[in-house]
Amino acid sequence: MGNRLPHKSLIARTAALYLFVFVCVLAALSIGAYEFVAREYASLLAPALSTPEGAGALRMAMRRVAITVAEIDAPLVIVVAIASYFLARAAIAPLEAARERERRFSADAAHELRSPLTAIAAVAQAARADATEQSRARFEAIARSALEASDVVTDLLTLARDPARRALQCEPVDLAAIVTIASRVTRPVADARNVRLDVAPGSAIVDGDERRLRELSVNLLENAIRHAHQAVRISSRQAGRLCEIVVEDDGDGIPESERERVFERFYRRAHDGSGTGLGLAIVRWIAHAHGGAVDIDRSSNGGARFVAAFPARES
Repeated sequence: MGNRLPHKSLIARTAALYLFVFVCVLAALSIGAYEFVAREYASLLAPALSTPEGAGALRMAMRRVAITVAEIDAPLVIVVAIASYFLARAAIAPLEAARERERRFSADAAHELRSPLTAIAAVAQAARADATEQSRARFEAIARSALEASDVVTDLLTLARDPARRALQCEPVDLAAIVTIASRVTRPVADARNVRLDVAPGSAIVDGDERRLRELSVNLLENAIRHAHQAVRISSRQAGRLCEIVVEDDGDGIPESERERVFERFYRRAHDGSGTGLGLAIVRWIAHAHGGAVDIDRSSNGGARFVAAFPARES
């Protein structure tokens, strides 16, 4: 893992940027050289430019100059393109190595933390049976806190991994079943907040990890219920080559300036009273692992509208 090559697309973009800068500079120099030569030739041939023969000679000379400039520039562009690739690769490699070290540290720390947290919860639950009523409530709080912390560690462990298809267990999955199950899981939360939960499952088949897609839908619903005033709607549909899960609420919406930040780890919007700040980061991770994406827009009710889109399963 430590010797893994940097991401090819990042190298290509960086190399293209280097090459673009060089081409712009080279073009400016070439145009300047061409204009300089044109002025010099025009100065030398000034007495004859009033005749057709003189003007034709100038055009022929400048054509040869343009061809010469192109013959010099073309090899330069090729050489610099190759050099840009290796320069970009060398520049990005340390960044990728640092990112990989961070990912491995997060994974190792998560593994080490999850076991003692589970043990704490088990001991607290076992001690609760023989405790007094007052102590029983305390042991219950300890067990609940330990399990919640373990869930956070599990989320961090997920985010520490590359969002790649190899991290999934894929099979044909109908998103209609996913949104139906997710709505059933979150309905008690919606009822507790007096939020109406509308479900509109439409058949949309993807090659996906059912457990992860269900987690994505539950996270989106819980986020929407937390910010809704009265209603939340979840639906699934197929739109051409994409299959979508759409979650909308009638809350205050998300300003454009925050629509990217809400997917950051531990980022919480104003008035977020609960949650770990990892739910939407997990949503994006799951979408990317499936080769999809998550977008935020404004719903017809003025709230937030999340659209998770995935490639449709090939027939």
